[in-house]
Amino acid sequence: MNTTYSKQEEKEISVESKLRALYELQTVVSDVDKIKVLRGELPLEVQDLEDEIAGLKTRLINLDHEIKNLETSSNNKKIAIKESQLLITKYTEQQNNVRNNREFDSLSKEIEFQNLEIELSEKRIKEFTSEMKEKEEAIVTSKKLLAERKEDLERKKAELQEIQEETRIEEEKLKAKSEKIESFIEARLLTAFKRIRKNARNGLAVVTIQRDACGGCFNKIPPQRQMDIANRKKIIVCEYCGRILVDPKINALEDDALN
Repeated sequence: MNTTYSKQEEKEISVESKLRALYELQTVVSDVDKIKVLRGELPLEVQDLEDEIAGLKTRLINLDHEIKNLETSSNNKKIAIKESQLLITKYTEQQNNVRNNREFDSLSKEIEFQNLEIELSEKRIKEFTSEMKEKEEAIVTSKKLLAERKEDLERKKAELQEIQEETRIEEEKLKAKSEKIESFIEARLLTAFKRIRKNARNGLAVVTIQRDACGGCFNKIPPQRQMDIANRKKIIVCEYCGRILVDPKINALEDDALN
């Protein structure tokens, strides 16, 4: 009778130790997850800033190229105006030597056409000048933004480097701790833990009961099942999400099995 009781007690303690080890392991790996999330966001921010800076540099090059093209187009129109003015002078002089009205009218149409060409060229020059002004303003804005983004990048890089140095040591400690805890968990149970964790939201494979519900999916847990979980005599999973359930006081006890 005493022998049977001793084995039963050993079995109960063993299950409880496993549950506590699983909960402790979940706590440790969750801390590792937080570190990875913190570190994982900064590289993305750095990459985004580098991409934006590259885009701004390309934009500045393109704006400069566009302004030069506008200047060339504007100069070409100025040349065209001078040519039209020369033709007007030429046609006006020719009108003084025409022999009939038809020649005079023909020259008048040419003069009228050249005047229209001058008006059109002057209009285009104004448009080019306006576009150049807009692009010059865009260059000033882009240069200012580029300087700001470069400062942001340097700050983020320094922050990332600092966090990497700090979290590297912390992560190594947590990894060593998790390996120690894993040594107390049988392979089959550990494999199940990792599988659940991989498929679960936020990497939570072990959760406590919160307000009479699963701490993972928040579905209600029947009172009798809560009692079974609190007894810690067997490993119980949530029938809705498959997470391993433990009572909220699981971490309040001293874990002799891990010391």
